[in-house]
Amino acid sequence: MTKAKAQSFKLEFDHNAILVKNLTESADFYLNIIGLEEIENKTKKSHIRWFSLGQGTSLHVIEDKNHKVPDVKGVHFALHTKDLDGFIAHLRENNIPFENWPGEANTTNTRPDNVRQIYLRDPNGYWIEVNDDNY
Repeated sequence: MTKAKAQSFKLEFDHNAILVKNLTESADFYLNIIGLEEIENKTKKSHIRWFSLGQGTSLHVIEDKNHKVPDVKGVHFALHTKDLDGFIAHLRENNIPFENWPGEANTTNTRPDNVRQIYLRDPNGYWIEVNDDNY
């Protein structure tokens, strides 16, 4: 295998795509619970909605009524906030369950790098980590 030459190209994260059973329910969750901004869906297809993840990256939510999500917490995407406690209060106000990495309900845990984190699921069962790492 030939090693890629770093000077010839540089790959950067562009987007994440998830398949969901109910596009309206999922879009509502990502808009109102997670607080993502909806952006232009450049595909113009009615079964897809796009949300900004910041810095030119996005989440593509695609309706597929037959898709099944694997129940694996280790397969997740992560978001960070400067106000994890405020986000937790928002989840509680909206009756959205969350847990720490070991699976204890309604609490955080601290990673070895001193970053606090929680995990929650979207309406389709996808795991989302939210932490207070501000890089």
